[in-house]
Amino acid sequence: MSMHDGHRQRIRQRFHDEGLDHFTEYQVLELLLFYTIPRKDTNPLAHILIDRFGSLAQVLEAPMEELVKVEGVSANTATFLHLITDVGRYYLVNRTMQCTILPTLEKCAQYMVPFFFGRRVETVFLLCLDAKCKVLCCKEVGEGSVNSAGISVRKIVETALAANATTVVLAHNHPSGVALPSGEDVQTTRRIAMALKAVEVNLADHIVVADDDYVSMAQSGQRFDDCLLI
Repeated sequence: MSMHDGHRQRIRQRFHDEGLDHFTEYQVLELLLFYTIPRKDTNPLAHILIDRFGSLAQVLEAPMEELVKVEGVSANTATFLHLITDVGRYYLVNRTMQCTILPTLEKCAQYMVPFFFGRRVETVFLLCLDAKCKVLCCKEVGEGSVNSAGISVRKIVETALAANATTVVLAHNHPSGVALPSGEDVQTTRRIAMALKAVEVNLADHIVVADDDYVSMAQSGQRFDDCLLI
């Protein structure tokens, strides 16, 4: 067994015994790199990556084309690092899907927040519920802000109708901002609410997500024409 093998075994054993709570971010990244870089000290590369991108989170969120520019980072390693946030989001969404009845706006928001974990672009989701607040589906309806040309009010209405939804909740994220709706967000939501109302579907809320924080337009008292979201 080489010196590096012994060091790796000690790091792994420490993780098994203690978890990651007392690891530094450099040590966490060093441990991750064990699984794509065999028989080599990964500590220096962990330091290079974090020093270049700013933090462990920023390394994991960095585009693959930027990661492979770092000496020692192969396409395989970049793919593995990029995969971690996507797997984390998949895990969080999969876990929340065990809850199928969402009787309150707060539970709806808690259900939807994991769908935005690690996303680097603005994305819009629509949660569809039946009359008993049972989840019918939660589907991505576009990328870009809710005000952009890429988001179709018609697609939102068609998604709600295809799911046979009675009530829907709209959500989008601000990847680099704060969880506060803009004036344009409110105006666009008013148009969406009215379009849904025309086909007898109630827009119960529109939440804006930033990291693990969110703001509910309904709970903030926003009105959409003659429809007060409740």
